[in-house]
Amino acid sequence: MALTASARRAVVDLMMLAIRTLQQEDAEVLLTVEAQAQSGMAPVQLTEALAVPDTSVLGGFRAETLVGYALVAKLPFDAELHAIGVLPAERGGGVGCALMEAVISTARRWQSERLLLEVRAGNQAAIALYQRMGFREGGRRKGYYPAVQQGSSAAVAAEREDALLMSRDVAP
Repeated sequence: MALTASARRAVVDLMMLAIRTLQQEDAEVLLTVEAQAQSGMAPVQLTEALAVPDTSVLGGFRAETLVGYALVAKLPFDAELHAIGVLPAERGGGVGCALMEAVISTARRWQSERLLLEVRAGNQAAIALYQRMGFREGGRRKGYYPAVQQGSSAAVAAEREDALLMSRDVAP
């Protein structure tokens, strides 16, 4: 079966994506990407994560440009994805998938048993990605996240969104 032109372009684009661990000198560009990706991480959390030994911030680069990142932390028996952010123009092009593969590899290298994450129940694109990567829902935190502010009414501000708890085994 032959690939369509857009599928061939997507394969070539993904092949040109390099993933590496970000360092403290990458903080400024990381914060620039987060400002556009809006994963919900506070700038101080991201910059501190670059210096924590049991945390890895992985960056996806096209040429020399950071287009996405993932932050994963090592726990005593598991690893936990704290954030993943991809530039809006890069979404749907395989960057998130490539970053998740790198996160899973990192968790395996740490000899973690499972990889954990939580996600807004309404974030269907992220949930679909995680399901494709083998994650399954294991619980729900009712009203965990503040509502996404799309209006200024008191009713909108009072609503909260559930968090889905997802995990997958990472043993080879």
